[in-house]
Amino acid sequence: QVQLVESGGGLVQPGGSLRLSCAASGNIVSTDYMGWYRQAAGQQRELVAQINGGGDTYIDSSLKGRFTISRDNAKNTVSLQMASLEPEDTAVYYCNVWRALIDGSNINFWGQGTQVTVSS
Repeated sequence: QVQLVESGGGLVQPGGSLRLSCAASGNIVSTDYMGWYRQAAGQQRELVAQINGGGDTYIDSSLKGRFTISRDNAKNTVSLQMASLEPEDTAVYYCNVWRALIDGSNINFWGQGTQVTVSS
């Protein structure tokens, strides 16, 4: 099992920056993808960014240039650096680990979520 604990959320003014961190405990393997999703009020949860053990990243095209994801394999942490924040970025941000299983299925692990509010 994997437990995920997020930190770094809060209130920030438009144009500001925020860094979210997620610490994973349990057995994280290099083939796991670590990432961030977000869910705004009344909206579906959406993928923000993802990174594999080799450092290959995916960032939602609408967020490229503002959001950066990084991973520390030794510490089992993943971080999301967010810049030039907009009110539309307001959401609960969830840390995620996606794992492919040997039988071809996959499993997701989720953190509790951290609130990010962008407002003046």
